[in-house]
Amino acid sequence: MDKPKIIVITGPTATGKTALGVELARMVDGEVVSADSMQIYKHMDIGTAKPTKAERFGIPHHMLDIIPPWEDYSTARYVSDAAQCIEELIRRKKTPILVGGTGLYIDSLLSGRTFSARGDTSLRRELEDEYDDTGAAAMLQKLRQFDPESAAKLHANDKKRIVRAIEVFLTTGKPISEHDRETRSLPSRYDAIKLALSFSDRAVLYSRIDRRVDNMLLMGLEREVRSLLEMGVPSSCTAMQAIGYKEITNAILGESTMDDAVESIKMESRRYAKRQLTWLRRDAVLTWHMWENTPDIVGCAEKLSERLRASV
Repeated sequence: MDKPKIIVITGPTATGKTALGVELARMVDGEVVSADSMQIYKHMDIGTAKPTKAERFGIPHHMLDIIPPWEDYSTARYVSDAAQCIEELIRRKKTPILVGGTGLYIDSLLSGRTFSARGDTSLRRELEDEYDDTGAAAMLQKLRQFDPESAAKLHANDKKRIVRAIEVFLTTGKPISEHDRETRSLPSRYDAIKLALSFSDRAVLYSRIDRRVDNMLLMGLEREVRSLLEMGVPSSCTAMQAIGYKEITNAILGESTMDDAVESIKMESRRYAKRQLTWLRRDAVLTWHMWENTPDIVGCAEKLSERLRASV
C-alpha cells in the first residue's frame, strides 16, 4: 500500500514558510498543518508570528490555538494530534502541507514514532527538583549509570534533556538512546516532499529577523504579554519562556529595560535561527531553496506543485 503523500515546508524563522504554505495550498487544493511549538498556544499571536486570518487567504490551518498558554504540551502529543489532522485531510482528498520550524515536531511526526511512553508529569517534576537540589553534575552521573551513551552526549547544564532521559528510563525500563535507535529503524509514516527555506546571505536572514521583531513591537507585543500576565499565566510556564515573551516579561517586571529586552529578543531570535539551520543540515534528503534577497513565493510554489504532480 502506498504511503500518504505530504509536503513539508520548513526552515529558520523569517524565511517565508507561512506565505509559501498558503500559496502552495491554493495551487494543489491543500490545507496547512502547523509544525510550530509556540503557535499551538491560544492568546499568543504576535510573538509567535501566528498567521492572521488575512494572511491565511481562506486556507484552513490546523494545529493552531489548540491549548491554553499555561498548559504543557509534549512532542508525543503533537505527533498524535497532527497525525489525526493529516489522516482527516487525506480522507477528504486534500493535500496536507506541513509548515513550521520546529524540527523535533516534524522529524518525530514523519518518522512513524508512536511514543508508547507518554511520560510521567509528576515524576518529571520530582526529577527537576532533584536536579535543582543535588546539582547538574550529580544528575548527569545518575544518568550515566544506566545510559552512558546519552550521558556522553549531554552537557551537565542541559537540564531538560537529562531529566527527560532519566524519566524515560524509569518509566519504560529502556534507555532513551535505545528508543532513539528503534525510532530510526522504523519505516517513515509518509511519502514526504521536504523543502527547507533560507537565504544565501546569512546577513539578509538576520536583517529580516531584526525587522520582524521591530514589527512585532509595533503590532503590540508588549500589550500581548501584559494581557497574558493579567490572565494569570505564570511567567515561569513553558509558553512564557518563548523568545519574545520571556524578555518582555522581564522588562515589565522591572528586571531589565524595554530597550534591552528588544535587543535581547533580536539576539536570541538570530541564535534560534542558527540552531534551526544546524538541525536541518543533518537531513540528507531535505531539498534546500535559498533565497537571494526577496523571496519569490509564487515561483517556488509553482516548482513545488510541479514536483508533487510528477511524483503522483
